[in-house]
Amino acid sequence: MKLNDTLPKFTLTNQEGEEVSSVSWVGNSPVLIYFYPKDFTPGCTREACGFRDHYEDFSDKGIKVVGISSDSNTSHQKFAQKHQLSFTLLSDPDGKVRKLFHVKSTLLGILPGRETFLFDKEGKLTFKFRSISGDSHVKEALKHIS
Repeated sequence: MKLNDTLPKFTLTNQEGEEVSSVSWVGNSPVLIYFYPKDFTPGCTREACGFRDHYEDFSDKGIKVVGISSDSNTSHQKFAQKHQLSFTLLSDPDGKVRKLFHVKSTLLGILPGRETFLFDKEGKLTFKFRSISGDSHVKEALKHIS
């Protein structure tokens, strides 16, 4: 995806098993979507907890935070509960949404990639960041919204 591209239309289920559609965000609020490889792994846990710890920095600006991985709703629910995550986690088990966003795999194609996207209220991409380091995603997103 390139800057100014439009938020792709998709529907996935959240950690509660409820369907969430990207269409519902357009016209309502900016949304930060971060793709991560796997629940309960050290790097992904640090990244999720970083977004949790800075959640108010995003929500004070009206930005919804959404994490997406191929993990199941059940795994997401346990992960969110264990780490007290107050934002939405979406399950993309077959990687269709990851492909819509052109998120590349890492480590010779073994792990799903880690990438962060910020869309404005109109659904236009204003920021994207790719790095294997989960810690850097929160820092870079915060720099962009400051």
